[in-house]
Amino acid sequence: MAPAEYFVRLQHGITGGFAPPTPDAVYTLTQMPNTPSLAITAAVRPSGTPSLQEAAPTALSHSDATSALVDELHGILKAIPMEEPKGSEDIYGLDTSIAWGSDDLEWYNGGPQGCGGGRSMVQPTAEQKAQFKRAVEIVEELVNKAG
Repeated sequence: MAPAEYFVRLQHGITGGFAPPTPDAVYTLTQMPNTPSLAITAAVRPSGTPSLQEAAPTALSHSDATSALVDELHGILKAIPMEEPKGSEDIYGLDTSIAWGSDDLEWYNGGPQGCGGGRSMVQPTAEQKAQFKRAVEIVEELVNKAG
């Protein structure tokens, strides 16, 4: 079961090199204790534009379906590896990062400034790559339910 308080951040566009990555989208989901909904913020870069555009914040009411998705996401992230060293490589190959923060789990891939620092000493299996892809789908599904 997911904790009562947590945050999730999904960023599309994490690979860089000499220059930092240019994100295409950043979604943040925040659950505070004793609140009736999941707060969601989004910033998306429209095609052909240089910067992210903030969207109006939204919220997703608690439901059994929402709780099940969050529990599944939490379980996946507890089970799959992160790159080592941080920010070295996009080990999942989706140009996407997820960050999760809660009392029982701190997990993030891609590093705070994206990826572009060499080869990771940790490589996921094909099954772990599929689990990460599912984790991305869960976050996107939660964002879309609120929109």
